[in-house]
Amino acid sequence: MPTYLFIYGTLHPDRAPAEIASAARRLQPIGRGTIRARLYNLGEYPGAILADDTDPAAPAVPGEVFLVPDAATLSALDAYEDYRPDSPTDSLFLRTKTVVTFDDGSRKSCWVYVYNRDPR
Repeated sequence: MPTYLFIYGTLHPDRAPAEIASAARRLQPIGRGTIRARLYNLGEYPGAILADDTDPAAPAVPGEVFLVPDAATLSALDAYEDYRPDSPTDSLFLRTKTVVTFDDGSRKSCWVYVYNRDPR
């Protein structure tokens, strides 16, 4: 089953930092879309926190969906985002599924890295 990842920040292949650029360049673009989330400027990088169903006014955060070509690429992205599957409470970001609405109105379930701290 293909692995899709929604990117809204520094993991994008066009702006990835040197330490993750080689993994980011392996991502294959699928299309532009949005997720329902609150986006925070955390200084060196942005962090999104998904909106829940009780927040109908949550803004649409723009980004792009990419196909992740293999487990090694996903593992490298997880490490860069400090996502620790065996210790979620210690993770800076969590990789979680959400629904992306593409620019053409279609929808797809994709992974996204969400900020795992209090943004204040």
